[in-house]
Amino acid sequence: MAPTLTDVAKRAKVALSTASRAFSDPTRLGPETLRKVLEAAQELGYEPPPPRPAEAPSDDLTVAVVVPDIANPVFGTFVKAAQAQGWHRRQTIVLADTDFDPDREREVITQLSARSAGIVVCSPRLDAEDVLDLCGDTPVVLVNRETTTADCVLADAGDGLRQTAEYLAALGHRHVAYVQGSQHSWSNSHRVDVAREQAERAGLRLEVLGWQSETVAGGTAAAAGVIASGATAVIAHNDLVALGVIAGARQLGVRVPEDLSVVGIDDMPLAATSHPALTTIAVPMDRAGSLSLELLAQAAGDERHQPRTLRLSTQLVVRGSTAQVSDRADAVVRERS
Repeated sequence: MAPTLTDVAKRAKVALSTASRAFSDPTRLGPETLRKVLEAAQELGYEPPPPRPAEAPSDDLTVAVVVPDIANPVFGTFVKAAQAQGWHRRQTIVLADTDFDPDREREVITQLSARSAGIVVCSPRLDAEDVLDLCGDTPVVLVNRETTTADCVLADAGDGLRQTAEYLAALGHRHVAYVQGSQHSWSNSHRVDVAREQAERAGLRLEVLGWQSETVAGGTAAAAGVIASGATAVIAHNDLVALGVIAGARQLGVRVPEDLSVVGIDDMPLAATSHPALTTIAVPMDRAGSLSLELLAQAAGDERHQPRTLRLSTQLVVRGSTAQVSDRADAVVRERS
């Protein structure tokens, strides 16, 4: 595999942005720093990409925002907040939807990073270092994908899942299922790790089920597995999956919350108006949208900028899709066993 700019930065022991400037704008680096980067590139055999064509002046005010699914209300909330922050800064926001496709994401990031003053990539399917390599010297902020070499905004599921585990235990649940999202999602792996830890602390048996598409259809498909597991409660990767589990359980004759308690993650607007209203973990994606634009502006304006990671806390919101374990629920579990 050909060496990347990230490899050069690590060999020279400098930030990725510093390594990038050695090839795009070397006059902004001190002689010693420039020498270290160029020597590292030579040792590794790194070939820098060809220089970009001159951009129109208006591109200085253009910021790209990339999301995996604009139809998901959570990403819609994120984009709306990012656009509001961009309007405040007199920036034009260019939006791209990758449809959860890593190949499309790769192509979109390559195209937009070459035409924009900065780029925000929300919940990417690609690894963080792949995204950074594609962006080159364009300032980038990652949302819900963790790295130490770029600014990140992360929704930390810790508080919300701790509250959920304690709440379900207090309701008398002892066996809880967890429906995963995509295997390429940082949020999925983070939430699974935290859920396991918090379930153990609360004395719950957590059964992690397979990956599903992060949609209502994915939740509906998972419902039979949830019921077959014998769990009296389920935590879903997001609200859409949770609503699908409820619909699938209903088709199989299992009532929510009488026979099965269901918890989502996100607290999208539909969660409060579904039937039953969905108990869920609120994730502040509007705050993430605003912060990502703020961090991007700081990164673009500071050549000595050090990457930062901002973690946003989450909160359990109790509604009608969860209830105390009933005698009927226990009987349903025994029937499934």
